[in-house]
Amino acid sequence: MYVNKNLAISDTGFIFNPSTGDSFSTNEVGKFIIDLLKQKKSKEEIISQIVLHFNVDKVNADKDLSDFFAMLKSYQLMLDENE
Repeated sequence: MYVNKNLAISDTGFIFNPSTGDSFSTNEVGKFIIDLLKQKKSKEEIISQIVLHFNVDKVNADKDLSDFFAMLKSYQLMLDENE
């Protein structure tokens, strides 16, 4: 999985998809996750980084990350490797 390469993402978490004209905003954790996705980090690596930086347990980090991935996919902000 990877972040749609056409996205424009600001340092403050503002996301613009030029393909659709849609814009979104995310919080600090969402921006952190997107930055890790851009670095091609695996889901497991991202979970480890969330646990380390945001004082959350692994189970909740995994669930919340799965939910965030589903949201990113629904808005075409994240694509599977074969897309």
